[in-house]
Amino acid sequence: QLVESGGGLVQAGGSLRLSCTASHTVFVIMGWYRQAPGKQRELVADITRDGVTNYFAEHLKGRFTISRDNPKNSGYLNSVYLEVNGLNSEDTAVYYCHGIAPWGDDHWGQGTQVTVSS
Repeated sequence: QLVESGGGLVQAGGSLRLSCTASHTVFVIMGWYRQAPGKQRELVADITRDGVTNYFAEHLKGRFTISRDNPKNSGYLNSVYLEVNGLNSEDTAVYYCHGIAPWGDDHWGQGTQVTVSS
């Protein structure tokens, strides 16, 4: 129930905005992981329901920004965004949206591919 969008092929130095939307659960924490070819999945950043950044990978600060939209009124639509700038080949990876539900379950998106060409 996490739907991602915004990945693609981009030239080195370019920018992308990744989006992830959930429509049935207001997640306590939402964030982004990435997995580069041949490497383990790593947490990029995550953010609480109140918009407080919970974690941010130190080596990505300054180039990446995480933000979140919360539901309006009594709805369930909530989204998390990842702005990525100054992309380089090391940023090539599948980016996964992740959410922690109020009852503690982990939820994952299907992943969106980001490929940086030199």
